Amino acid sequence: MAITSASQTRGAATQATLADNYLDIQNNGWAQQYLPDLMEKEAEVFGKRTISGFLAQVGAEEAMAADQVVWSEQGRLHLSYKGTIGTANISTIQIDTNIDNVDAGTSHGIRVGDTVLVASPALTAKCYVSVVDADAAGTATSSGGVTDFITVQPYSHEHLDNVGFGDADALTIMVYGSEYAKGTAGLNTMTNRDGYNEPSFTSFTNKPIIMKDMYQVSGSDASQIGWVEVSGEDGQNGYMWYLKAEGDTRSRFADYTEMSLIESEKAADASLVLGGANDVIGTEGLFSAIESRGHQTSGVTGVNAATDLAEFDAILAEFDKNGAIEENMMFVNRATALAMDDMLASMNSYGAGGTSYGVFNNSEDMALNLGFSGFRRGSYDFYKSDWKYLNDLATRGSINDRNTAGAVRGVIIPAGTSSVYDESLGKNLTRPFLHVRYRASATESRKMKSWITGSVGAVTSDLDAMTVNFLTERCLVTQGANNFMLMN
Repeated sequence: MAITSASQTRGAATQATLADNYLDIQNNGWAQQYLPDLMEKEAEVFGKRTISGFLAQVGAEEAMAADQVVWSEQGRLHLSYKGTIGTANISTIQIDTNIDNVDAGTSHGIRVGDTVLVASPALTAKCYVSVVDADAAGTATSSGGVTDFITVQPYSHEHLDNVGFGDADALTIMVYGSEYAKGTAGLNTMTNRDGYNEPSFTSFTNKPIIMKDMYQVSGSDASQIGWVEVSGEDGQNGYMWYLKAEGDTRSRFADYTEMSLIESEKAADASLVLGGANDVIGTEGLFSAIESRGHQTSGVTGVNAATDLAEFDAILAEFDKNGAIEENMMFVNRATALAMDDMLASMNSYGAGGTSYGVFNNSEDMALNLGFSGFRRGSYDFYKSDWKYLNDLATRGSINDRNTAGAVRGVIIPAGTSSVYDESLGKNLTRPFLHVRYRASATESRKMKSWITGSVGAVTSDLDAMTVNFLTERCLVTQGANNFMLMN
């Protein structure tokens, strides 16, 4: 079934007075013999038009006085790496990177005496680390944890090729313990324990962006009474059009402050926006943070694959590899929300017969509840909520309609807080995984500024107009992005 939407005349946010954004007395026939019956209340045909409120549900706001916010996140506790078998020696392994693909260099923490699991796509062997080399030529080093080759001895065979591994096989290497012979001397020798491991952490930074907007009305228009009573989301109402226009500008700016923290990305080194007259740098928004440091799912059966529990099982498996945070919020578009409802209803053996739909009792006298607000799968709880930003035709809804291949179905955000080291304050702090930082000091707060200039009302200049100015300077901190999932 296809749905065709017809266009209609509507109030437009433009910089000009057009025929479709004001009532023309002459063209509407007010000078005719019979005066039309004027409905003086403006019709609200789009319902609630604002989309802000998402960050208020999942995050917090906090002031900052610096040009950037820097935070550090813990590394993994255990040692696990990706590598390849060297071609010179079937038992020599080159460490390529850590298991999260974060370190592209050669640093690792495997030492002589460690016992490791070596796994290829087809084989797994338990091995003893006999040599830690710098150049795979057998030259031992005493630097500890900064070399990129190890030589292992399988417990079950003489060499890895006897087990079944081959040259250049891709491997995963996991340290699971260590072993030493009786009467072994001290640890700090090449024949025993070589060096020690320092705990690892990764630092992240983000910079706030400055956002501005304004609305202006001339003194003459500010003193003009209209024929239509207007109203808006910001509480403005009355018979003066500029009241609505100023309020709509304020509401739109509040939405922009949230949309920017969701959609923004940092400017690349070769980007044309860097330098020049504009000299803008961008900031890391929510989607950008998840794409670079988190996880993405496009489902297992195509678009709106939330109809299949297999997608959630794959999501659970990915979360198990990371923080394993049990409670998660899902903010999804309408199609995905309905697909989830249908999926959960199909789990009910009585759903096909229409006798029940969910965990409640249905009777012939009650309205049938066809929606689910959450469910539990394995040890994880998922709470579902519609996200207006992904549905509205004037926001992401239109972008998703245009480019379905890159559409955003929703986002999964961990509930609760995380503990990170704040390098500005020099101590560990517990904050929500998402929180907004805005510039502020004892004398100036740029969280959400608005001020009026001109000669209308309070006189601040000789401009025969009232100018309402808006400004904010803020950024989003996405902590523990490895616990987030973007649903494409």
